[in-house]
Amino acid sequence: MEQKNNDQKVLLVKEKNENKLKAVSGFDEKGQLKTEAPKQANAGSFLKIDRHSNPLENFFTNFNRQYKNPIDFQFYKVPANLVEKTATVLEKMLKKPDTPSNKEMLEKHEVKSGDFSKEQTQEKVPNLIDENKVDWSQLEMLGVSKDFLKNTKNLEPMLNYQKSPGLIPITIKTDNLNIRTDARLAFRQDENGDFKLAVHAVRNNPELDRPYFGVTLTEEDKQNLLKTGNAGRILQPQYKEGESTPVFLSIDKLTNELVAARADKIKIPEEIKGVKLDENQKKELAEGRSIYMEGMTARSGKEFNAHLQIDADKRGIGFRFDNQQQQGQNQNEQKQVRIPNSLLGKELTEDQQQKLEKRETIYVSGMKDKKGEEFNAYIKVNDEKGKLDFYKWNPDKAQTKGAEVIPDNKSKTQVAVNSEGKTNEATKDVKEALKKDQVNPSERQQSTKRNRAKSHSM
Repeated sequence: MEQKNNDQKVLLVKEKNENKLKAVSGFDEKGQLKTEAPKQANAGSFLKIDRHSNPLENFFTNFNRQYKNPIDFQFYKVPANLVEKTATVLEKMLKKPDTPSNKEMLEKHEVKSGDFSKEQTQEKVPNLIDENKVDWSQLEMLGVSKDFLKNTKNLEPMLNYQKSPGLIPITIKTDNLNIRTDARLAFRQDENGDFKLAVHAVRNNPELDRPYFGVTLTEEDKQNLLKTGNAGRILQPQYKEGESTPVFLSIDKLTNELVAARADKIKIPEEIKGVKLDENQKKELAEGRSIYMEGMTARSGKEFNAHLQIDADKRGIGFRFDNQQQQGQNQNEQKQVRIPNSLLGKELTEDQQQKLEKRETIYVSGMKDKKGEEFNAYIKVNDEKGKLDFYKWNPDKAQTKGAEVIPDNKSKTQVAVNSEGKTNEATKDVKEALKKDQVNPSERQQSTKRNRAKSHSM
């Protein structure tokens, strides 16, 4: 037993503006770091790191993903059975970290979070929520499957305490009525440690006239929320009677729901997109106000300017652009695909519409382009491009066999020429409609094309 205790380590953490060391116990339900006083009596709740396993790597990959500025924290690995004594010694050394003996000892125990970054490990970062603790039956009751969430890139954010990035079509069934609507979904932990489904349904308008947990919004608050999506100040709602909580308040742009984020959980970074913040700018952001930043660098390498403000829905800095600039604004917003009642003159059945909503593939025959030519195709939603794709073969079966899945070029060409008036070199100057599955002009059409070209040249 003594040997086992010696093998176990505990992580101590020091935040940038604090002098005390705390013991890490894990992450809370919002993905934030949980800590406790490094007392030996509390050791049972500390995060234990066994020398022969990888919880340390899992912890730091999650930590690096969750926090905007990991350099604001310093971590030290110490023996679990000596945590209290070692924490006291290290705290004294941290008061004079440049003393050679102190520096040597601190470096011996320090663990740098950057050593466990995703780029360096090249391994999949484990999710914060255990899939086995999720009540998947609640999703099925709303007509949503786990595969659908995965295919639409909503699953991973949800398994990390976030709301689904995009709106998800759900169906609420009663005895005599089926109600269809769009919502953002999230997993939230109950008192038993299991994760239940939280539904954030779309509202027609944000509810700004009703008090928000005891806070009556001012006219300035309302105007700010409608114009920028953020209240522009720190509010003090009472989630518990007699206890105020400082929060940032914003509007979820997809659902019109009011969303709050605790002010003490939002870290103001030292720099944003390559531009360092001065003390006044950091103060303005910390108090909920907007600042204008110039000379930031996008991922493409191009410079851009934007208004910056804390966005409670994003739990971090939000960007707002002048003149409806879209540079980077919609990088993380999923394009929404509305399912039509009919497609190119062909009515879709209720079953076909439901399958498209669930991101399943359907086969539609008898569609017509603008020149009246019929064609058939497999159809599937492309969420990344925000449109419907047409296929000659069933893309789901092709994927299971490892084949490359691409939209059907024959249908694409026919619709492009007949319905959209587009041409390529082969179809240039061809006046007749292309037939079903036709990509290139027929010999007769080619002859007509050549004769027309001769007459133009005479």
